Amino acid sequence: MKVSANGIQIYYELTGQAGAPVVMLSHSLASSMVMWNPQLESLEAHFNVLRYDMRGHGDSEAPDGAYTLGLLADDAVALLDALGIDAVHFVGLSIGGMIGQGLALNHVARLKSLTLCDTSAIMPAEAQPILQERIAAARESGMADQVDGTLERWFTPEYLQQNPPAVQMIRQQIAATPLAGYLGCSEALAGLNYLERLKDIKLATLIMVGEEDPGTPVAASEAIHERIAGSQLVILPDARHLSNIEQAEAFNQSLLNFLLQ
Repeated sequence: MKVSANGIQIYYELTGQAGAPVVMLSHSLASSMVMWNPQLESLEAHFNVLRYDMRGHGDSEAPDGAYTLGLLADDAVALLDALGIDAVHFVGLSIGGMIGQGLALNHVARLKSLTLCDTSAIMPAEAQPILQERIAAARESGMADQVDGTLERWFTPEYLQQNPPAVQMIRQQIAATPLAGYLGCSEALAGLNYLERLKDIKLATLIMVGEEDPGTPVAASEAIHERIAGSQLVILPDARHLSNIEQAEAFNQSLLNFLLQ
């Protein structure tokens, strides 16, 4: 379904146990809510599950121009307002985890807990040129040229070889991402700088990361873990960036253990 929130149309689905606590899932760059399909069955058994396509992705509106992480967090709050939801267990992966950090720092009343997956709290100076190269390449050649490199960062070679149907679905998701949305959210990534504020987060927090994630490596999750008092850190072996897909069973077990504690 679509709803008007923060000046755009946002596509969402709310499924599972009506009246139960809400778990809100926020996906990665160049993906959509479909990324969370491997989590649905286990979460829907216990929770009301809210998935949405972030600004510029999937079936949500994709305005031109640069976005900011603050804007993307405001979108999430506006979606909750539109649906009459007071507070959620927020689960975000990659840029979704950056949105989660923004919510925890600036809209904490809307969160019951925070799960940060394969994400970072700061954009290192050495990573900025790489990000700007990807932005320039996408602007020049469109999303088709982003697919293969993205898949290599997201999954181990073994997974890519052994799971053609799942990989094909993700390949289509990347290619179908609106260019304006990819560019806008990439500009938001460039402004990531939450690291030194994380000590102010007092929420129950779970941090998960694929052991072989090259884009947001284990060290980035360890830096978050060190700054959020009482947080839990789970490192998932044999997974790169989309650990929720590559190691879905272990990911789901850790997430449920945390949410049901």
